[in-house]
Formats: sequence, C-alpha cells, structure tokens
Amino acid sequence: MHLEPVCEDDIAAVTALLNQAYRCIGGDGGWTNEGGIIAGNRISEETLRQEIASKPDSSLLLWKMQSKIRGCVWMEPITDSTWYLGSLAIDPLLQNCRYGRKLIAAAEQWCSSRKGNTIRLTVLDVRHTLINWYERRGYTLTGETEPFPVEDTRFGIPINSGLRFVYMKKILNHTR
Repeated sequence: MHLEPVCEDDIAAVTALLNQAYRCIGGDGGWTNEGGIIAGNRISEETLRQEIASKPDSSLLLWKMQSKIRGCVWMEPITDSTWYLGSLAIDPLLQNCRYGRKLIAAAEQWCSSRKGNTIRLTVLDVRHTLINWYERRGYTLTGETEPFPVEDTRFGIPINSGLRFVYMKKILNHTR
C-alpha cells in the first residue's frame, strides 16, 4: 500500500473522510464510528490545517485508490524512536475488507524507515471492539489513561461524562 503526504488540495476530502469514518457525518459510518459516543464533527478543515501547520515534523499520510482518498493516518514523532499514530481512517464503504490492517502495516513500515521502533496510540476507553482490533495487530495497553478534553470542542462533544483515552503501544519488528 503506497502512502503519500497530504497537500492543500486534499484537505476537504480528508476532513470529509475523517468525519464520515469517525462520526457517520456525510454518509454511512463503518464499525469504527463514534457516533453514539461523541457528538459533532471529528475535525474541521480549519482545525486540520492548524494541526498540520503547528506540527511540521508530523505527517498526515494518505492512501488513494483510483485517485480517490480512501484512507489516512497521522504520524507524529514523540522521540527519535517513538511515533504517535492517530486519525487512522478507512472509507466506511471499504471497511471489513482488510484495508485497515494494510494501512496500519504501511504506517508501521513508514515509521521503521525513519528509525522508529515504537508506535503509541490512543483509543476511547469504551471502544472495546477497536481496542481488540489493535491488540490483534500487536498493540498492547500501557495502563496509561487520559481524560477526553471536554473543554476543547474542536474534536466533538462527549455524549456521556467520564470518557477517557487509553494508551496502547507496539514495539516494531525491524527484521525484513
């Protein structure tokens, strides 16, 4: 799976993909959606532009099929060898077709090619099916948690109180 960096012309399509995949906005949501957990958009075009501009060492990587953006993943360096993986999304119409696992494998390979050996990510604590999916990809819970930032409504508003993120990590295998 080939990944390419986002460009300005992609912002609207990536925003639509993230909102559809995470919140069922603009179409049917797949099994990964948070529609019953968090209200509102996952991200706006303005916020996405701000995130990209404020984190120049990070990369929003896109997967395209037939010239259409079908998946994305955010990779942000934490240290020289550890990267944060976020905003992993696949077009809901293509979910359950093994593209998600291919996208995460491509992101891991991208990280390894930059001398990364560890990937960290966060998942909403109530998303047990998604946590299990990441565990099947080799990620483990670290025991760390963080409250959902309810004061920052740019990423949505929790429907129930007490929502938390759990941290997961994976040590990458560098043998090829």
